[in-house]
Amino acid sequence: MIDAAEQTFLDLAIEQARTGWQEGGIPIGAALVHDGEVLAVGRNRRVQMGSAIRHGETDCIENAGRLPARIYRGSTLYTTLSPCFMCAGTAVLYDIPRIVIGENRTFEASESWLASRGVELVVADDATCRSLMDTMIAEKPELWAEDIGEEA
Repeated sequence: MIDAAEQTFLDLAIEQARTGWQEGGIPIGAALVHDGEVLAVGRNRRVQMGSAIRHGETDCIENAGRLPARIYRGSTLYTTLSPCFMCAGTAVLYDIPRIVIGENRTFEASESWLASRGVELVVADDATCRSLMDTMIAEKPELWAEDIGEEA
């Protein structure tokens, strides 16, 4: 469970997910927060940018720009969906110690690996995050399969 302040940060990620869906993309969003300050937000923009790697978390970290290692090491990454291995690897590369996950019922691949690397994981099990993914998978299953590297 997360508190009201953390829900505010998760809500920023949810807002990004909604924006991505409205743009024709995949509804996954993220926010990077350090000491209560939002450093960046991002969303899955693979479709919008024709990108192979712009998932919500990687887009967010890219939007944060070049930061000192100490900033990453004191930050929390909020994401609407449990990270894939690419996004998990990016978080580990930059030593982000904590990830708040909106939901992991739809997709979960990297959580045990992240935990083995010392990353604290908090699963909010947020109904809005689940609903966004349920809608997307029902309406565009082939797009979801593409996003996670599977055949439709």
